Amino acid sequence: MDIFEKCFSYKDYKEVLAAGLYPYFHALETGQDTEVVIEGVKTVMVGSNNYLGLTSDPRVKKAAIEAVEKFGSGCSGSRFLNGTLTLHLELEKKLAEFVNKEAALTFSTGFQTNLGIITAIAGRNDYILCDSENHASIVDACRLSFAKTLKFEHNNMEDLERLLKKINDSSGKIIIVDGIFSMEGDIADLPSIVSLAKKYGARVMVDDAHSFGVLGEHGRGTAEHFGLEDDVDIIMSTFSKSLASLGGFVAGDQDVIDYIKHNSRPFIFSASIPPSNAAAAIAALDVIKAEPERIQKLRDISKYMRQSFRDMGIPIYEANSDITPIVPVMTYENEPTLVVTKMLREEGVYVNPVISPAVKPGQCRIRTSYTATHTKDQLDYALQAFGKVFSRLKG
Repeated sequence: MDIFEKCFSYKDYKEVLAAGLYPYFHALETGQDTEVVIEGVKTVMVGSNNYLGLTSDPRVKKAAIEAVEKFGSGCSGSRFLNGTLTLHLELEKKLAEFVNKEAALTFSTGFQTNLGIITAIAGRNDYILCDSENHASIVDACRLSFAKTLKFEHNNMEDLERLLKKINDSSGKIIIVDGIFSMEGDIADLPSIVSLAKKYGARVMVDDAHSFGVLGEHGRGTAEHFGLEDDVDIIMSTFSKSLASLGGFVAGDQDVIDYIKHNSRPFIFSASIPPSNAAAAIAALDVIKAEPERIQKLRDISKYMRQSFRDMGIPIYEANSDITPIVPVMTYENEPTLVVTKMLREEGVYVNPVISPAVKPGQCRIRTSYTATHTKDQLDYALQAFGKVFSRLKG
C-alpha cells in the first residue's frame, strides 16, 4: 500500500472549501492588532492571543529592530553550542525574577517548551497526571516521554485524587495543568491541586501560556493569582501571547533548570530564538511591569463581553471565572460553527472556529479572545455582528 494513500484520499477540507465555508489560513495584510485588514477588508480582531496589545507597541517593535541591527537576523545554532546571545541570558534572568523562581530557560517555541520540559523530566518510572483538557503540546510531550500518563477529568479533583492513590510511593509523580484552558477559559483549581500534590508527594507544573500577563496582580500567572507561587514547582509560558514575540520559557529551581538545560533534546538540538524575538520579549516584559493597568483593562473587557453575550441570549461556555479573556460562544455542531464564522467575517469580525475532533461532538464553539487595547466601539461592533448573525440563524 502506498504510504501516501491517506493523503490522496483526504477530502474533508476540500468539501468544506467547495461549500465556501473553509475558515483557515486567511492572510492578514496588516500587523496583529485589534483591527486588521484581511483580503482587503477592515476587520475587528476578536480571535487573537495578543492579550495585552503589545505586538503593535512602538517600544516592542523598536527593541526588535535594534536587536536585528546589532545581532543580525538569526543565531545560526543551538543554545547548547554557538547560539547563546547576551540577550537570551538577560531575558532568562528577567523572567526568573519576574515569576519569583531561581532560574529560567528559553526555548524556540511554546510547543517545543512543553516537549522539552516534560520529555526531560518524566522518565520510565514516573507518572504524569494530566488534565483531560490540557493543550496539545502537553499531550504530545506526555506521549513522547517514557512516563506513564494518567488523565483526570477536567478540573475534577476527586478524579485526580483517585489516580494519585493508585501510584506507588516509590514512583515519581508530577501533576501538569494549563493555568487558563485555551478552549474553555477555565482557570485550573490550583489550590486543590497543590493540596493533593503535598498529600501524595507529587510535583506541580503549570502551563501559563494563556495566564502570563493575564492572571495575578502583576500578571505573573496562575500561581500569583492564587497566592501559591512557592508551591508550584515548574512554571512554563510562551512569548507568542502577552509577550508579543515567539518562543517560550520554563522557570523553577536552579537544579531543575540545569537538568533540563543539559538533558532536553528539543532544547539541545534546536536553533535558539532570533535576536529580534528575545529583544521583543524583554521589551514586552518591561511594559507589563511598568503598566499593570493593562491587566485590569483586559479583565474589565472580558467581563463586559461575557455579560453582553448573556444579555443578548447568545450561549457561551460558562467558565469558572469571568476575568479570563477567552470567551467561547457555543455553536455545538460543526456546520453551524463554520457558517457562523463565515457570516461574522462577512460582517467584518474575525473569530476562531473550534470543531470536532478538536472538541467533543456537540461541543463546537466560536473561540473569541480579547485584547487590553480593544476600544468599546470595537467591542460593541463585534457584539452587534454577533447579534445580527444569531438573529439570522434563528430566523
